[in-house]
Amino acid sequence: MASRVDGPLGLVAGAARGAASIPARAAANVARDRLEDVADAMLASPGTLRAVDRVLAGPLPEEIVRSAVRNRVLERMVSELAAGGALDELVGGALESRQSQALVDRVVASEEMQRVLRDVLTSPEVRHALVDQTSGFSEEVVGGLRGRAARLDEHTDRRAVRAGAYAGIASRALAFVADAVLCAALWVSVSGVVALIGWIFGGLRPEWLVATLASVGLAALSGCYFVFFWTTAGRTPGMHLLHLRVAVEDSPAPPSIRRSAVRLVGLVLAVIPVFAGFLPVLFDRRRRGIADMMAGTVVVYGSRSAEAAPTVAAPPAPSSR
Repeated sequence: MASRVDGPLGLVAGAARGAASIPARAAANVARDRLEDVADAMLASPGTLRAVDRVLAGPLPEEIVRSAVRNRVLERMVSELAAGGALDELVGGALESRQSQALVDRVVASEEMQRVLRDVLTSPEVRHALVDQTSGFSEEVVGGLRGRAARLDEHTDRRAVRAGAYAGIASRALAFVADAVLCAALWVSVSGVVALIGWIFGGLRPEWLVATLASVGLAALSGCYFVFFWTTAGRTPGMHLLHLRVAVEDSPAPPSIRRSAVRLVGLVLAVIPVFAGFLPVLFDRRRRGIADMMAGTVVVYGSRSAEAAPTVAAPPAPSSR
């Protein structure tokens, strides 16, 4: 009997307890909702907003920032993100997103960016930097070539008087090659203009006459090139690159037109026999070739003008002993 009574009584007691707990849960939910409403009302009240405004206007935000800097909060956060790989994923996702690409395209294509790039690229500072870099590099190349040629001059002929004054065969050969290239470039330009004029008027004929005129024109242009620069500046552009100049013997003055013409004839005679006319440079005490012997000139080192250059000392008289 007791067990039968206990069974129904237990069910009744459980039902009573469940029924009693329902109002308690409902009351708790109602109390929580009321607390949230009260909290929202307090946060939205003008008094709370003024208090928050006074706090933010005070030294508290700066103190928070200083404390974060002192405790390296940002560095620790970034380090944690980097260690976990989240930072790479975040940055990679931001860069690969369509919004970022569209933003970059809009910025690059904008008139403001185009104007900024145009102003930067055309600024005097950029132009000066490019000129300085280009001139500096070319000067390094030419300076290295010049130094090697001078050392080669000393190795090929150690018997020249004042080895640092008279130019040797290596420097002179490089200067001659540079002048030959410049003459060829000038002739190509002139012949291009002549060919264009001839094509406009139906062409130049006969061909043998054109070839003859071309040869004569090249020879005349080369001769005028050397005579003009020897007489006016005392050096050709090729000699200027190697810091060489032509001077009258025992004088810093450049050669006259007559001397330059005689030197040009001597240069042709030196070139014709397979450049054999330059061999005396290896043995002469003043490193003179046939052209210099005929014209009474010497080729010396020096980047200054002929008028400002010092007089080249004459070789010492041979000893009587």
